[in-house]
Amino acid sequence: MSFLTLIILAVALGTDAFSLCLGIGIAGVNRRQMLLISITVLVFHIFMPLAGWYTGELAGNLLGRAASVIGSALLVYLGFKMIWETVRNGRETEIKVFKFNALGLVLLGASVSMDALSVGFTLGAQQVDLLRTAATIGLVAGVMTAAGLLFGRYMSRLVGERAQFLGGVILVGIGVKLFF
Repeated sequence: MSFLTLIILAVALGTDAFSLCLGIGIAGVNRRQMLLISITVLVFHIFMPLAGWYTGELAGNLLGRAASVIGSALLVYLGFKMIWETVRNGRETEIKVFKFNALGLVLLGASVSMDALSVGFTLGAQQVDLLRTAATIGLVAGVMTAAGLLFGRYMSRLVGERAQFLGGVILVGIGVKLFF
């Protein structure tokens, strides 16, 4: 696999993380959270292709669907909660910093990296340098995650009072997309 092909693959795998983190950034994150989320996604995007390579298709399909459903449900719940808080208050809401605990970070990382697990299965049949490929996928996903969070924070300042509502809509949309 050429380096250009690898970069294109890595960007394609990082788009879910970018779009999800755009919504999270709009909801509000601090620098520490941005770093934790970016590193979590980076690690999962390295681990998942390796796990896909070593586990086999059956285990991957079972794990992939369960993690996808849980991650999707979490995003839809968080998105609706953000929308409800905005609608309920009916005025400008104070933009709160998005809160994640360890389980939330793991679910976030797993939900946006399930496609990398599938790619790992495919890479197992190809003659590629798996460690270089997984590291490149992880680095690109980490950078795209940070970019989504930064851009989301910027958008939050631009859209002001509707930032929480917009962030909620984005999270619900991504959660529904990941479910189907």
